[in-house]
Amino acid sequence: MFRALADPNRRILLDQLVEHDGQTSGELEASLPALSRFAVMNHLRVLEHAQLLTTRKAGRFKYHYLNPVPIQLVADRWISKYAAPFTKAISHLKTTLEEPAMPEPAKPRHVYTAIIQASPGDIWKGLTAGEMTCQYYFGGTVASTWKPGDPFSYTYPDGAVALEGEVIEADPPRRLVTTYRARWAPDVAGDPPSRVTYEIEPMGAATRLTVTHDGFDTENATYRQIGEGLPIVISGLKTLLETGKPLPVA
Repeated sequence: MFRALADPNRRILLDQLVEHDGQTSGELEASLPALSRFAVMNHLRVLEHAQLLTTRKAGRFKYHYLNPVPIQLVADRWISKYAAPFTKAISHLKTTLEEPAMPEPAKPRHVYTAIIQASPGDIWKGLTAGEMTCQYYFGGTVASTWKPGDPFSYTYPDGAVALEGEVIEADPPRRLVTTYRARWAPDVAGDPPSRVTYEIEPMGAATRLTVTHDGFDTENATYRQIGEGLPIVISGLKTLLETGKPLPVA
């Protein structure tokens, strides 16, 4: 366990699981951009062997969970119940003095993944072509040049703007990042803009689409309504690309 914790990269991986438990290896790789996928997988295997994390498979994905029990057992062995309040107080004092600017707590976000039997190019078109989005995105037709810095909008058939934003990053057919400002109802119109990231990864004859919606300060009205609507949107895109027909959801 001590050997596993000695490496700073492994400590970063554990820190990520403290903020958000149950992450895939792909999500954890983002915290170590300087390392290869193979190196990150090796670090995760060392942590798992040391029993500092546990894994569970669900379908094609393997999720990693923090296991703090070994660390707690070490603390119980060498820190008596009488010394524990003092060691905790000294540790808190050290942290307060050495790190006055503590990191912000994890903010709310939505992350959804779908495996779609379509090419990355087809998924990119499904996300960016108005004749496609109107068939699965609650009737909204998207319009944009899809160049960084340019605006985009989803418009209902009656001309009302459902949502709008700005393109932050566009790397077809792999990655698309935009801001997101809801306009479809009065209770969301006052919420600040958030951010959506679409990641498209080929998997043989299929493609994995991961949608991360973050940038929320609080669980506001937009956050709550996206939690209900985003799974329907992703399912609708998957059905449309795989069958050629819209998903009949009320």
